[in-house]
Amino acid sequence: MTELRVIPVEGIPEVREGDDLAALLARATAFEDADVVVVAQKVVSKAEGRVMRLDSVEPSEAARELAGDEDPRRLEVILREAARIVRSRPPLVIAETRHGFVCASAGVDASNAPERGTLVLLPLDPDASATRIRLGLLERTGRDVGVLVSDSFGRPWRQGTTDVAIGVAGLRPLLDLRGVRDAAGYELHATTIAVADEIAGAAELVMGKTSDVPAAIVRGLEVAGEGSARELVMPAERDLFR
Repeated sequence: MTELRVIPVEGIPEVREGDDLAALLARATAFEDADVVVVAQKVVSKAEGRVMRLDSVEPSEAARELAGDEDPRRLEVILREAARIVRSRPPLVIAETRHGFVCASAGVDASNAPERGTLVLLPLDPDASATRIRLGLLERTGRDVGVLVSDSFGRPWRQGTTDVAIGVAGLRPLLDLRGVRDAAGYELHATTIAVADEIAGAAELVMGKTSDVPAAIVRGLEVAGEGSARELVMPAERDLFR
């Protein structure tokens, strides 16, 4: 690799339920083989109808207890999306999702929602979402690309958020360097690089949160292969915080 480029995909209209994301992306820009296409979770969720209206939600007693001064209906949606509550300090909830991700609010978010009074939920199967987009782009453009679905996560011990991969198709999400020797001859014993997360974080630099750029191309990498975002989830037996 001699150069890495991160290219914003602009000109995509507001995405609504039922929209074909691969078709929208194919019309917006040109792709090359081995590109990695990073697509924001919000547009994937909107296209898949993963939007909840607050006026359709009746909060439970547990949601009311967790809400504090917040809308208990939002906490009810979070509880429904959570497989497990990891930590809570009302109204803040850190939860494990059905996918195994540990994140704030089980990924439920009001930012960039279609309209006021609605919440956007994570896709039911982000790996499958990434695969559909990848196959759709192959059909429409003839280009063999990798696809990531990205979302913003906080991190223990670090301020701020960064984008990570929650859906992966057509690339290896992890680079295992165990057994490789460094320049001094030291054999690496525990080094595994979260390549998919690094790509998602790089793409977020040109996508932003308020710039209406829901996708980006990361070009110049050699990461083609097979894998899923579930490989990025820490196994329970290695998780010191469960």
